[in-house]
Amino acid sequence: MSLQSHSGVSRRWKHFHAALELAVQRSAHEWKFEDFAECFPQYVKEDKDGAMQTFTQVADYIENTTKRDLEKLFGEYDLQNNIDILDKIVSEAKARKASGDIGPNVWTENLQPRSTVCGRTIPILEAQAERLRESLAKLEAENLAFIAELDDKDRQVNDLTARYTGIMGKIDETREAWKQVPMTTIQEWAAQTAETLTPTLRS
Repeated sequence: MSLQSHSGVSRRWKHFHAALELAVQRSAHEWKFEDFAECFPQYVKEDKDGAMQTFTQVADYIENTTKRDLEKLFGEYDLQNNIDILDKIVSEAKARKASGDIGPNVWTENLQPRSTVCGRTIPILEAQAERLRESLAKLEAENLAFIAELDDKDRQVNDLTARYTGIMGKIDETREAWKQVPMTTIQEWAAQTAETLTPTLRS
């Protein structure tokens, strides 16, 4: 994979593009196989061909990923077009200087370089800040929803705990009350129950 370069571009962009692509290639392949072997000696010893293939794939992946990220960055800042504009400005200035047609100084009086830089960078920074604020607002909304869900679950757990405690309390009360019933009373209940059920069973 190579960095995309469109036709009809300036010489300055071509030089910049070629130098950057060379730098990416060198950076991705600067790590030699010997370095890889030192990190994974057992793997290299057992399967040198496979290790070599893995090393090559990793280097290619680093190179391709770096180039994709750079392409995305170029598009975000319209880098090629801006460099082409710079090249055109420089070329026109050189042509005017060579012809002796310097022209009037178009620099605005009392305009500080800091103001010029701020005029260019502040809109970009403001756009980035706005994106960060939107991301933060989204995270805060998700966090509030999550907290609300946790609160609801907590209320449900507390409700179930209270109901369980109440039921167990009634069971304990019933058990204690049953313990207080005299054995004679229990025997009388048993006899009465038997007498009540006997006619039913006979029929």
